[in-house]
Amino acid sequence: MTQQIPSTEPELAGVRNFRDVGGLPTVDGRRVRHGVLFRSGHLAHATDEDAAFLSSLGLHTIFDFRNAADHKLEGPDVELPGVRNVNMPLSDPADGAEFWRMVRDGDIEQLRRTLGDGKAVGRMIASYRKIITQRTAEHSRVLHALAEDSVPALMHCAAGKDRAGLSIAVTLLALGVRQEAILADYLESNAKHRRYKVRRGGSPETAYTPEVMELLSPLFDAREEYLMTAMETIEETWGDVDTYLERGLGLAPETRERLRERLLD
Repeated sequence: MTQQIPSTEPELAGVRNFRDVGGLPTVDGRRVRHGVLFRSGHLAHATDEDAAFLSSLGLHTIFDFRNAADHKLEGPDVELPGVRNVNMPLSDPADGAEFWRMVRDGDIEQLRRTLGDGKAVGRMIASYRKIITQRTAEHSRVLHALAEDSVPALMHCAAGKDRAGLSIAVTLLALGVRQEAILADYLESNAKHRRYKVRRGGSPETAYTPEVMELLSPLFDAREEYLMTAMETIEETWGDVDTYLERGLGLAPETRERLRERLLD
C-alpha cells in the first residue's frame, strides 16, 4: 500500500517547481492517484524543513536526471533516510557545461550570437527531439521501475521542466492521461514561484537587462511548442504512442497494465 497524502502544494524554501501530478484525467475516465508521482527541480538546496516534508511523502525512489555538470554546479541532492536515489542523466536541453558557462557569464554580444534570431528556441526543440529518440533506454528503465516497486516516486532535473518534464510526460502517456492534461501540467512550470532562478555574474544593471532576459527566456520557459515537438517526434518515429511504448520502450501490455494499477485510481 502506498501512502495517501492530501494534494496540497507546499511552499518549499529551497526546492523549486515541486508538485504532485495526482488528479490528472485519463482517456478512459480514471485519474492519476495522489501521493504516488511527484516532480520538482533539484533537491541540492533543500532546507531542513524541505527535507522533513519530502521525507513525509513516503518516497521509495528519487529519479535525478541531472548530469555531472549539473551536480558540480548545484551539488548533490539532500539525502532522505530510506529513499533510493537513482541518477539517470538525460541530454541537457541547453547542451553542456560550456554553454551554461556562457549563459551565466557571457556578455551581451556572446548571448546575441548564441541565442538570438531563434537559435535558443531551435536548440530547445532539437534537444526535446533528441531526448525522445535517443533516451529510450532511460525512459524504459523508469517505467519498468515504476511498474515494479519504485512508487511513490519523485522525478527531477535542475529546473524540473525539461528532462523531468519529458520523463513525466512519457509516464503520463503510458498511463493513458489525456494529452491536453499532460500539456497543462507541463506549462505549470511557468508559474513565477516555480521558475528556475537565473544566476548571472556581474552587476544587476548589466547582467539582467531586458534584452538579456529576453535572449535567455527560451531556455527557461516551458513552451507548448517544445512539448508538442516531443509528441510529434513520437508519431513521426513510431507512428503512434502505443507503438512507441511497446517497441520504442519495450513496455509489454502486462507491464503497462501493472503500471496503471500502481499509479491510477
